[in-house]
Amino acid sequence: MLEKALREFIKENQGNIGVAFKNLDTGETILINEEMIFPSASLIKLAIMSEAMNRVKKGGMTLEDEIVVEAAMMTGGDGILKELKPGHVFTLEEIITLMIIVSDNLATNILIDKIGMESVNRLCQSLGLGETKLQRKMMDAQARKEGRENYTCAKDMLALLELIYRGGNVDADYSARMLEILKRQQVTGRLQLYLPEEITIAHKTGDLDLLEHDVGIMYLPQCTCILCVLTHRTLSNKEGREIIGKIAKLVYDTYSPA
Repeated sequence: MLEKALREFIKENQGNIGVAFKNLDTGETILINEEMIFPSASLIKLAIMSEAMNRVKKGGMTLEDEIVVEAAMMTGGDGILKELKPGHVFTLEEIITLMIIVSDNLATNILIDKIGMESVNRLCQSLGLGETKLQRKMMDAQARKEGRENYTCAKDMLALLELIYRGGNVDADYSARMLEILKRQQVTGRLQLYLPEEITIAHKTGDLDLLEHDVGIMYLPQCTCILCVLTHRTLSNKEGREIIGKIAKLVYDTYSPA
């Protein structure tokens, strides 16, 4: 019933819509346009966080390492670091957290410089994320003009979130750390749009012009599930957020008490 409702809803809406759903309690899985490739926007930050934690596990750096935010690092877009005066000192763990919970682009670029794009891409390949690629830093307009974009798909995001949930991303300890950071997400208004406020979702959003994504682990009354909704070329960004919210509501209504 849920799959039929989702497919009918997607047909009614304009644009590219990819959905990957999995009930983590029963294994029920619904995949719709799951391998359709989308510009990742800030979803790529999940892969960057994963490799940063992987490097910490290997001993190349620690979560307590201090990073000084310098004037030369400044970039635009989402985040709070760009609003601060240069010279502030943050730990690596704080930089990772800011990259996720407020989607801070400066924090993201600091991490890319620290761990390297290729190491992120190698990790994605090792985790089986075949369509997820990091090819440019955040807010790099020139790279986009040259055709260097970051990409992912709903199927990859489902796989990555399940690894985090089950303790298979780096290891159980670092997966738990990542999960707790995702639960502290402050960028909302997509998966949560039509859900009760008390519903916990460990998630990451992404947006560009006419593109809205949200992927997360939803702790519903009758099950825990993963829902990944990627949208592109919708009528507007507002419409993209509405689509994500309505899909999440269909899932919620299916797995909630009457």
